[in-house]
Amino acid sequence: MKKTLAGVDEVGRGSLIGPVFAAAVILNNDINKKILKDSKSLSKNKRENLEKYIKKNSKWSVGSASVKEIEKYNILNASLLAMKRAIKKLKIKPKIILVDGNKIPDMRSYNLKYVIKGDQKIPEISAASIIAKVSRDRLIKKLAKIHHRYFWHKNAGYGTKDHLRALKKFGVTKYHRKKFKPIHNILSLEK
Repeated sequence: MKKTLAGVDEVGRGSLIGPVFAAAVILNNDINKKILKDSKSLSKNKRENLEKYIKKNSKWSVGSASVKEIEKYNILNASLLAMKRAIKKLKIKPKIILVDGNKIPDMRSYNLKYVIKGDQKIPEISAASIIAKVSRDRLIKKLAKIHHRYFWHKNAGYGTKDHLRALKKFGVTKYHRKKFKPIHNILSLEK
């Protein structure tokens, strides 16, 4: 019997806003793995099309960690928490879980291994990166409609010139990660 393999990846660690997302994916045997690539190397349309394809041809789940959790635990631990949540939400327990990066969540009853640049090497991790990215992008798109002055529809909450300029002009929102340096600096100046 073939061992069940899941890939796990997270997105949004470097953003200044919103939750960090992670996905866990177990691909079906008949999926075309050659078309799966790291989400960062794909266009928005390609990512969205692949996300639909992956969801139809795999077992998948998404987990996240909130801005409050990022501030409480730090971004690395919040990313690991999002991964843990994604893994636990899978409908079946994989025999092996490959995680992108150089750290794994603390889950003693699971067989986890990290793979540096796994999103470029392991199709299951590439698939997880695509689902996590598209899931997070959907949330950021909704937030961008509420806070259009910060250009989140273009920068996904990352610290671009437009975003930093808007922060200085309009202040910090409840979606900003207050312990991240640019936000922390602005809040310190306001005091």
